Amino acid sequence: MRAMFRTLIFTVLLSQLAVMSAWAGQQACPDRPEPGTPVNNPLDLYSQNGVLSLDLLMQNSVDVEGFPHYCYIYMVQGQPVEAPTLRLNPGDTLMINFTNNLQDLDPLKKAKKKVIHMQMSHHQGPGGSDCMGNEMMPTSTNIHFHGLNVPPVCHQDEIINTIIQSGDPAFQYALQIPANEPPGLYWIHPHVHGNTTDQVNGGASAALIVIGSNPLTQGLTERVLIVREQDKPGPANDPDANVQLTLNFEPAIFPERSAPTITMQPGAQEYWRTLNATSKQFLQLQLTYNQVVQNVEVIAVDGVQLSEPIFTNTLNIPPAGRVEYIVPGLPSGQTGQFVTLGYDTGPVGDANSPDLLAKLFTSDNPQHHETVRQQPKHEVKAPTQPVRFSGLAGLAPTATRSLYFSEQNVGTNGGTQFYITPYPNPPRLFHMDDPPMIVTNTGAVEDWTIENHSGEVHAFHIHQIHFLVMAINGIPVPNPDLQDTVIVPPWSGTGPYTSVTLRLDFRDPNIVGTFVFHCHILDHEDGGMMAKIQVNPAN
Repeated sequence: MRAMFRTLIFTVLLSQLAVMSAWAGQQACPDRPEPGTPVNNPLDLYSQNGVLSLDLLMQNSVDVEGFPHYCYIYMVQGQPVEAPTLRLNPGDTLMINFTNNLQDLDPLKKAKKKVIHMQMSHHQGPGGSDCMGNEMMPTSTNIHFHGLNVPPVCHQDEIINTIIQSGDPAFQYALQIPANEPPGLYWIHPHVHGNTTDQVNGGASAALIVIGSNPLTQGLTERVLIVREQDKPGPANDPDANVQLTLNFEPAIFPERSAPTITMQPGAQEYWRTLNATSKQFLQLQLTYNQVVQNVEVIAVDGVQLSEPIFTNTLNIPPAGRVEYIVPGLPSGQTGQFVTLGYDTGPVGDANSPDLLAKLFTSDNPQHHETVRQQPKHEVKAPTQPVRFSGLAGLAPTATRSLYFSEQNVGTNGGTQFYITPYPNPPRLFHMDDPPMIVTNTGAVEDWTIENHSGEVHAFHIHQIHFLVMAINGIPVPNPDLQDTVIVPPWSGTGPYTSVTLRLDFRDPNIVGTFVFHCHILDHEDGGMMAKIQVNPAN
């Protein structure tokens, strides 16, 4: 099967080599939307006959305002399209011919925030010569398939030893979406330790949707809304001065410039899928119509449908988190706002300021509506395999573990060291050559308590699996739902440490291998707040 994948990939690659080479010579990102323009859905790419195959370029450049851009490029009739949405059914195969055309932008920028980075040499790894590990360069990259429950092996979702250098031949990704993967919103982004922050801040991210049906969304207009951030060096006394949020690449910098716009059919409910693809922004999203806060109906979190919808007027989404929800119809003649309220990240946390993400309007004229899509009307089909993670809440854990996040400032100008550490060990800097911190077996169900010993919020994420949030600060969570990224609140500096308790599901034999868990504030991850876990076959 793998040989068949490689043959097909090679054939497609040859057929489009001339077009890709012409664009690659420019080594630039396409123009992004101007402030005050309509927010359009990304281009949709669908699987056909069980396969989605595409050529994807990684490029970068600096825009006229000095913001570094990193971009995933898909060519359509010789024209570059940035960050298409990948749509596949459970059981489909995704094949990406991935070409790294990055150039070193270091001479054109300075580090915004000094973080101690370790030497990033990668040891020889398993899986063939394509994933043997290389020295991490400023232009090294790869792809992480965030949230997908797929194998951590070469040419699939392996990020420890998969280091793709600029100028290398196209790298072939080929992975099968599990037949019982929960339908919902996932995403892709770079994950080379040490480069992740810059590349994600530059915009290298795209939505991946596992197609499914839900009677609540049939026939509704669907919007894919990706909140990213971009930054450039600020003054020494305010290094975060030049951080901007964007909505589908459109800067949200009102009142300096006009806000992005969304035009809705009067009175019609819509289905919104929102991805927080920022590196460090914790979003508190609200929707207001004529200055009245609206309730939305949340139906899925981190790609997994909730057991029961939740009605709320505020959505708290950590970096890397996804929420899918139904918004009420905007009455004719009214206007609305889509905002983030800002977030208290703790005594030493990064600024997460309020922002107007979009202004909302109504129109009966279809020509006034942005590029969106209607949810197809079709019957809900019974799953062909048992639902993934089923019955997890009722299982007794086979092991319990305790870990903690911590930080240390090194001198007045020495930067910050970031750690994730198992009790009772003292903190130590992470290196990519480290052995796995945790070793377990398939079939295990484990409860982990993650404490925060620092004065800023963190976002815990683990690759390959989802987990249930069983308790927050020791208080049980009623009816917990599955997530792959969770907020760990900041510690005040006195009293008990804050914590979350998670139930992790290692029952799937397809996740055998070594992968990582980390804080999804990406300069924390780049700075060392990451560790490896090795899952062995069951005895």
